Amino acid sequence: MRRFGDSYWQLYRAIIRLGENFDHKTLLSWIQGERAPRSIASFEILARIERRYRLAEGYFKAKLPHQSRSLNGHDLGDISPAERRRLAWHLPDDFGSLPFSKREEIIDWVRRVIISGSTDYRRYQAAASKQRYAIRFPGITYGGGSLSPRSPVLSSGASRSADETFEGQDLLSGVVDAPPRLAMEMAELIRFKTSTLTAIGFQRNGVWGEETASQKIEHLGLMFGALAASPAGIVKGRGVPLSQLTFGLLIFPGVWDWYLQWREQRRGFYTKWEEDMLMVAQALTRAEVGWIRQHPELLRNVRPIEGLIAAEEIEFASRDWHGACDAFHRHAANRSKEVQRVMRVHRDPFEPIMVILEADSPLAEYRKITDEILKRMPDEHLYPRPAAAAVRSFLMLRLGLHLGLRQKNLRQLRVCPRGHFPTAERRLEDMKCGELRWSDRERGWEVLIPSVAFKNSGSSFFGQKPFRLILPDLLDLYKYLDAYIDRHRGVLLAGSKDPGTLFVKTVKTTSIEAAYDSATFYEAWRTVIQRYGIYNPYTGRGAIKGLLPHGPHNVRDILATHILKQTGSYEQASYAIQDTPDVVQQHYGRFLPQDKAALAAKILNQVWEAA
Repeated sequence: MRRFGDSYWQLYRAIIRLGENFDHKTLLSWIQGERAPRSIASFEILARIERRYRLAEGYFKAKLPHQSRSLNGHDLGDISPAERRRLAWHLPDDFGSLPFSKREEIIDWVRRVIISGSTDYRRYQAAASKQRYAIRFPGITYGGGSLSPRSPVLSSGASRSADETFEGQDLLSGVVDAPPRLAMEMAELIRFKTSTLTAIGFQRNGVWGEETASQKIEHLGLMFGALAASPAGIVKGRGVPLSQLTFGLLIFPGVWDWYLQWREQRRGFYTKWEEDMLMVAQALTRAEVGWIRQHPELLRNVRPIEGLIAAEEIEFASRDWHGACDAFHRHAANRSKEVQRVMRVHRDPFEPIMVILEADSPLAEYRKITDEILKRMPDEHLYPRPAAAAVRSFLMLRLGLHLGLRQKNLRQLRVCPRGHFPTAERRLEDMKCGELRWSDRERGWEVLIPSVAFKNSGSSFFGQKPFRLILPDLLDLYKYLDAYIDRHRGVLLAGSKDPGTLFVKTVKTTSIEAAYDSATFYEAWRTVIQRYGIYNPYTGRGAIKGLLPHGPHNVRDILATHILKQTGSYEQASYAIQDTPDVVQQHYGRFLPQDKAALAAKILNQVWEAA
């Protein structure tokens, strides 16, 4: 403006057309740096200024302090507001001026590749998630108490009257709370499997941890939900009245055969899910230690169900409870073998990151995402919360790549700011989580995680010793760690209660707590990949062509495959993910014949190169 001798009013009169209602104060706020353009209409004004001053197209956009911000005002027709927010980030600035067919093509690509993930499993999961049918157990969580008491409810049937209100109802759709009696039975099972000591007169084989208990509650809730769902609804369940749901149903072969066939019809084939459920059924009815086996009173609540349970079966079980449990246990074992023979893998864990694993250096390829985050990081002084969220995204990926931890251990990692006393190792063992703390001796950030916090705590990798690693001060890692702990983390918390974990959610007025759970942490990681990882040909944003959305667990695949390609050693690969060579070979490393041949050729070719 100084070069052309324009005042802001002269510029306004030159670029605003007759009849347009663009406020001159908005232009003044841009010039003074108080606000920045955000809408489609605002960017049209910037384009006119560029043409007036003969500047290159996009000159001003490149100078904006928030490079990754999505624009407002795209014409998306009848798309819902929630989906508009998800789509807006991934649309080009000139979306509104494109032909209708091109806009349809872009929206279809974003939905298919970035939002849903494009894999067969993701498409199945997206369709299945619209058909909700579970029984929910809201008051039941991981117990971990010292003693498992015998529940008086199971022996007395005291909740029968409370369940009468559910008589004759079936679950048409959605998710409902469990009827009182079923909830009591589930609570007793969780106490039995999670308490330190069993009640006198009971036996068990193995204990469930917090994650396992939560998983079993969810999976059994889905089974009961399928039984209760209406046959006339979209779920096509069995229509068992809620009042008749009880764990006593689970010793009858007809119930399990119906559920297995129902799941096969929904998915099209059997998977490891069905095998795992049959293993649960066997464990519950195993001689001497099975929970159902030790509670014959569960049979009192079982009623005949046409096509599933005959009156004769109930009569036989009442005469010989242990004989009925033995018969079912044999049936479940046989079904498990049959399912194993035909089951298929539905979710290929390597599919979303295949383009990474096929690279010569998978770790270097994945690291491009962190570079993309830094490239598009907004100005901290103008946009403190978006900047804090970007630093959190950067550190999530960097620590994931340096540590190779499972999602749970990374999510629950606590932080001790520099200058504070670190948490005692015994206290961390009690909490079953690790901590990031400053080590004065090593002059670096140290991660300490007791072995009991790991899923494979009994692995030979640990030898009952804690995991300890000094993070390397490479590529500004310490710079962003210090900034996040000192400033950005507090911005994200916004004055709410501090959960003590390194990674916290962006607290809003509707937030209940700042700590991530497994679902929200997975979504946070997936969002980072959607925004910064997947290359978008329509916007030019994103680091890697062909990448698909995925969660934090895939980092372990990337680290193991990278080391295998560099060294060919399953043992060294296992060190990167705190596991054993056998586990790497079975689950993590993708070491193809051509990779093995290339590594051998690299060594052999040195002889010819020397000659």
